[in-house]
Amino acid sequence: MTIALRYAARSDVGLLREGNEDSAYASSRLLAVADGMGGHAHGEVASSVAIAALSSLEHEIPGGDLLGAIEAAVRNANRQLHEMVTRDPSLKGMGTTLTAMLWNGPEVALVHVGDSRAYLLRNGELYQITHDHTLVQSLVDDGRITQEEAATHPQRSILLRALDGSGEVDPDLTLRVAQVNDRYLLCSDGLSTVVSAETLHHTLTTYEDPEAAVRQLIDLANRGGGPDNITCIVADVIEVEDGQPLPELKTVIVGAAGSSRFRDLTELISSGRSPTATAPQPVILGDEEDGPDETTSYAQAVPRRKRRIWPMVLATLGVVTAGLAVGGWYAMQWINQQFYVGADKDEIVVYQGIDAELGPIQLFEVAHRSSLAVSALPQPQQGRVRNGIAVPSLAAGKEEINKLAAVATSRPNRDREDAGDAAEAEDPAVDAETEQDTRGDRQGAEGRQANRQEAGDEPAGRNDEESPNPSRRASG
Repeated sequence: MTIALRYAARSDVGLLREGNEDSAYASSRLLAVADGMGGHAHGEVASSVAIAALSSLEHEIPGGDLLGAIEAAVRNANRQLHEMVTRDPSLKGMGTTLTAMLWNGPEVALVHVGDSRAYLLRNGELYQITHDHTLVQSLVDDGRITQEEAATHPQRSILLRALDGSGEVDPDLTLRVAQVNDRYLLCSDGLSTVVSAETLHHTLTTYEDPEAAVRQLIDLANRGGGPDNITCIVADVIEVEDGQPLPELKTVIVGAAGSSRFRDLTELISSGRSPTATAPQPVILGDEEDGPDETTSYAQAVPRRKRRIWPMVLATLGVVTAGLAVGGWYAMQWINQQFYVGADKDEIVVYQGIDAELGPIQLFEVAHRSSLAVSALPQPQQGRVRNGIAVPSLAAGKEEINKLAAVATSRPNRDREDAGDAAEAEDPAVDAETEQDTRGDRQGAEGRQANRQEAGDEPAGRNDEESPNPSRRASG
């Protein structure tokens, strides 16, 4: 008998955040969730670095030592963050949580730092198998507050341990043995602090399909207010009979690390071998609204279109290239702060990054999609959108789309008016009738004026336009 995993992963920006700082990785050998911190740009990088470091374990388990291998990968991630902060002190405070499971048959190495969580559903019972490294959890452990008080404590977000490169990392490491029909849930605190343990249990026991389960969990977190990014992985331990092929599931990377831009740049700043050197190419799914909303291992890769290079970008590529050569982060920091409104086929979207490619690296990604079509705009605005409209932020990009939508809404009325005017001007019958009326009016006016002059009622030389009641003039 052989055991295997059937899994699904998903990440959502939530309702209050502009960007997604969470990252997650799911494959037949590795499950990992990282919750970045330190600000939008910094958190994205920290969680991506952690995922990149662990992904190198996909096919490399020295001597079968699961705990030793996963601990070394975590320390490597922490060292990468330390080197980045050393190069740029402004990055101090950047960090990430990390909860990950490395599999080898039924044996599972679990590593945990921070307040992301891992749960086990076994025989109908739900167990939390990680311990939060937070101030409030330490107060609970000491008996100073209750779990109920911890849920609303004003300092509940303070972490006591994280991957931040500021010193040696001290992860929790445990070796577990999985059983057939076990179900594991790994999640960021955007799920666990909003959805109660009872609701988690109900959802995990109600939804048999992992994909349906992760979708429902994220929907529940958003219905609870969605105050943070929400990321979760649901993985089932299944039995495969001897001689039967193992399930062919794709590797999935979601959240910040799932962006091709962050994935490629993370590899550039890594001192070790590229995570994709031995691992199969993962399925990378695109962002929606502010982020993204990625799905599962059953999905197919979505091809990205090639975009032309703006003329103005040519002047900046030298800076970007130099930044990548020095360390990658400097370029990424600048790129991450750029936004523009552009076109994805006929859809108006907000892009984050710059409209360029550096070798295999795309320096842009969709940060927000709208329902507005480029073709709904007048020609001048269509040209502006297809050329790209630079905006200072994601919020400004959304506002720009609202302005374009207002223009598109008023366009049908203008089109009808223009069409009516054009039809009247081009109708020969209308032109002939108007000319005939004009000649008749002019002759009548001249006759009346001559009569008035003979009677002495009006001085000669006053024309119809100067008269209090001028004769009608056709606009022709």
